[in-house]
Amino acid sequence: MAGLNDEAQWIVLMGFVVSFSLFFLAMILNQSVVVGQTTAEAVSEFPKDDIRGIREVTIESQMMNLPDADRKLVQNDIRVLSMSRQNAIVNLPLPSPTMIGGYTYIDIHYNNGVTAYNETWRSP
Repeated sequence: MAGLNDEAQWIVLMGFVVSFSLFFLAMILNQSVVVGQTTAEAVSEFPKDDIRGIREVTIESQMMNLPDADRKLVQNDIRVLSMSRQNAIVNLPLPSPTMIGGYTYIDIHYNNGVTAYNETWRSP
C-alpha cells in the first residue's frame, strides 16, 4: 500500500473490515439456521399423537371386562395395526393387567425405531 495516499488506504481498510464483518455474520446466520432446523426435526419426529392413540386404545381394551381369549385377540389386533400403519412395535401385558392393592397396572411399550416410550399406567 505504499503507492496509495492516506485516503485510499482508509477506503481499502474499511472495505476489508466490512467484508470480514459480512463473512462473520453469514457464518453465524448459517449456524443458527442449522440449529433451528435440527431442533424442528427432532420435535416433529416425536410421535406424540401416535403414542396418545395407542395409550388410549390400550387402556380402554384392558379395562373392559373381556374373557382372556377375547383380550388376546384385541391385543393382537392393536399390535398388527400399529405395525402396519405406524411401523411401531407395541407390547402390552398378556393376558390381563396386573392388580395390586385395588389398583390396576398396565405396562405400555411403544417403539418405532426412533422413539421408545414406556409407561406403567395405574388406574385412579
